[in-house]
Amino acid sequence: MRERVRRRILPLIASVGLIVIGMYTTTLGPTLIGRTEWALPYDLWGTLIATTRLAHGNIGGLYAPPTGLISLPGAAVILLPCAAVISALGLSLTIPAPHTLHPPVWLLAGPYEIALCCVTLFAADALAEQLGVRFWKRGLLAAASAGILWSVSARWGHPEDAVAVGLLLYAVLAQSRGRLGLAGWLAGAAVCVQPLVLLAVPVMLAAAPWRRMVPFLVRAALPSAVLLGATAIAGWHDTYTSVTSQPDSPVINHPTAWTSLAAHMANQNVAAGPFRLATIVLACLCALAIRRRWQSRAITTGANGAISGSGDAVSSGDAATWSTALLTEVLWWVALTLALRSFFEPVMVSYYPWPPMAVALIPAATLSWPRLVAVGVLAGGLTAAAQGPSHSVWIWWVPVVAGLVVLLALARPTATIRPAPLVREPVGRVT
Repeated sequence: MRERVRRRILPLIASVGLIVIGMYTTTLGPTLIGRTEWALPYDLWGTLIATTRLAHGNIGGLYAPPTGLISLPGAAVILLPCAAVISALGLSLTIPAPHTLHPPVWLLAGPYEIALCCVTLFAADALAEQLGVRFWKRGLLAAASAGILWSVSARWGHPEDAVAVGLLLYAVLAQSRGRLGLAGWLAGAAVCVQPLVLLAVPVMLAAAPWRRMVPFLVRAALPSAVLLGATAIAGWHDTYTSVTSQPDSPVINHPTAWTSLAAHMANQNVAAGPFRLATIVLACLCALAIRRRWQSRAITTGANGAISGSGDAVSSGDAATWSTALLTEVLWWVALTLALRSFFEPVMVSYYPWPPMAVALIPAATLSWPRLVAVGVLAGGLTAAAQGPSHSVWIWWVPVVAGLVVLLALARPTATIRPAPLVREPVGRVT
């Protein structure tokens, strides 16, 4: 146990710091600028209401008003321990109003949901360790990752995004170690918490042998199918409307260049669901192109007689382990596919740019100090800029997208890889 704590001391320190800063900026911090109410992430309240219903066995109430839940049921499941304590203590989940400026429930829910978000910090550190990143670079990675995580956790209250990305990173780590079965379950758990990670699943498939793809996809789909099926049976109409339409408001949030093309719904909302399905298709096409390129490299290498155990992937029992070069490139492509959400979303929220930035910081840590610092500073700047109130496409969305493109370019790994397992599958049992 002591050895595990020592190995993860950097993300542990960053997590404690984020919890302290997050609670300070939401409670005591606003008083410094003359505000009497706490600066709370109101988005969390709807998910907490849904989770409390789930804790009482009301599965059909997950998507019924006023929860506003549009993610898959895993977003509520991860908050179950907190909801159970809230119910036991009889704390009110009434949305903060003039007579409840300092809701006591935040003193419990706040540290819990911020701590949940920190799973991403530990996953990023584990991957950096796998890549051989030195201690002080891992320290900068933890600090930069915690800094941009503030937007998702303390500012907006969406732990499902952070938990999903953290599980996805652990899935990539498991696959890089030849544990494709575990990777499938972790990816499935990530999708069930927040479907945005579906954009990155095709990249994981691109680095897997053909014969392992179907078992991987079954594992990745099963958690969502079970939970969503149970919810749909209990409350079909609300579940179907929320999950398929994905309503979002360009009046409250930030419109993009695609807003006018989205189907309009009641209350000035637009349907983001169809655009998100199209983005997933685009991610699949990217993964197909990646696989073909990697496969052509492997075939060329094989023709030269250079594929061996010292290549970019080596056999490990019934699977294949990755070299650091392959793992780095996979992580970068995961960041790129996650960025597609910001590129093609009809309505943007300030925390949407976070997932690609969080993942891109990991391959950036394998580069030189100047590039890592540049990526970290740019990520922090984009996080701050994304909190701006502007509803102008040119003032808000275009600079954010341009910043993401520059950040991904700076984080691009330089090593050349030869993913041999794409043409030489290891012999062994299929799991």
